[in-house]
Amino acid sequence: MPNAKVLEEKKALVASLVEKIKNSPAGVLVDYKGINVEDDTKLRRQLREAGVEYMVIKNTLIRFAAKELGFDALDEHLNGTSALAISTSEDVIAPAKILGDFAKTHENFTIKAGYLEGKVIDTDEVKKLANMPSKEVLVAQVLYSFNFPIMQLAIACDAIVKKAEGNEEMKVAELVAAKAPAAEEAAAEEAPAAE
Repeated sequence: MPNAKVLEEKKALVASLVEKIKNSPAGVLVDYKGINVEDDTKLRRQLREAGVEYMVIKNTLIRFAAKELGFDALDEHLNGTSALAISTSEDVIAPAKILGDFAKTHENFTIKAGYLEGKVIDTDEVKKLANMPSKEVLVAQVLYSFNFPIMQLAIACDAIVKKAEGNEEMKVAELVAAKAPAAEEAAAEEAPAAE
């Protein structure tokens, strides 16, 4: 039977893990088996730079934290070696994207499950997140879609200006001439109605 001090340390670890998961929008549970120290160091650096906390933690401690949070669906994935990556920023894609890319190049490194906005998600959902473009790319795509019509208008206006360069009098005459018959027709239609 573990002594009281060890038990209190474990309770504190579980409480800390619960708080980290509560305050995090997303996380990924992986089986880190078969990676060497050099690859692990590179992975940890990449995760840290993206605002993701990565920790190797005992399955029993994750199980207690998951139970407290209502993440009972994680229980079936808590076997073998486990590491948890928790997003510490608002970027919900970062843990899945980085770990998904890493798993593609390391065959024994596998994604077990994850959570997103307070709900457990399976491996397929984590992989879908991993394949999504980053937040910066999505923002750029939205801004491009907003700017595209304006850009097309600017290109059309520029083409009109280039076509009319050196021929301003003719262009104005054409515009006035096109409006004059239309104005005369409108006046002619109104005249019989007045009588």
